[in-house]
Amino acid sequence: MGTRQRMLLSAVIFASWVLSASGAQYHTHRHHRLQDVALTEETDVRAQRNKRALLPADTPDDSTPLPPGGDPSDLPTCLLCVCLTGSVYCEEVDPDMTSVPTLPKETNYLYARYNKIKKITAKDFGDIVTLKRIDFTGNIISEIEDGAFAKLSMLEELSLAENQLVKLPMLPAKLVSFNANHNKLRTKGIKSNAFKKLSKLAHLYLAHNELEAVPLIPETVRTLHLQNNNISSVTVDTFCKSNNTYYIRPNMNEIRMDGNPVILGQYPSSFICLQSLPIGRYQ
Repeated sequence: MGTRQRMLLSAVIFASWVLSASGAQYHTHRHHRLQDVALTEETDVRAQRNKRALLPADTPDDSTPLPPGGDPSDLPTCLLCVCLTGSVYCEEVDPDMTSVPTLPKETNYLYARYNKIKKITAKDFGDIVTLKRIDFTGNIISEIEDGAFAKLSMLEELSLAENQLVKLPMLPAKLVSFNANHNKLRTKGIKSNAFKKLSKLAHLYLAHNELEAVPLIPETVRTLHLQNNNISSVTVDTFCKSNNTYYIRPNMNEIRMDGNPVILGQYPSSFICLQSLPIGRYQ
């Protein structure tokens, strides 16, 4: 082998050694970097855990559930309920909802069924004048303050069914449908003019109560449910007009009085203005 060839061979061997050493150094350096990153991440995780462990007891934490005995009213309504555009659904809220929730402005429909609401106050709907439908079916409401619905000028449907009411509050003038089935209402708990000014009322449900007499019913009413009360008699003026034998009541097409002690067959002149006879006992 000549001198020139030996020099080239030596250069190749040296270059190979340099590349090998550089690669080993690169891999060693990369390995150390990965170890450093992993250690840093682990340190951050531990720091976060320690920070949470040191939080004061009253520090807000979105992931923390309401403690036992806590008041749901302390939480935002749309966290407890389902809020869609114009509608709020608060049905069977857990933990128990015992008062009317604070509603978003411009709420049109409130469904607060099957909760533990006990009372409706005059302040509950103070600023929500856009309500068109309210449903409190299946609560334990025993008291409604006068004026609770006074400002709800757009309210058309109101359900207070399956509660513990013994008297009715003043109702909004534009109601089309009112449901108070399955309460503890007696005749003395309904003012004589309770429905008189409801000029658009079409559906009135007062079944399964303790009424002794039929209340004054507006002429706009088409459906009237009074079944399963304690009504024992009716008069000519209950549905018709004793001073006008030609009077016809054209709107009312469904009256239920079954489940009452009254024997309707004893009062034939009480229904002469109706298009169809009430459902009930005739013998």
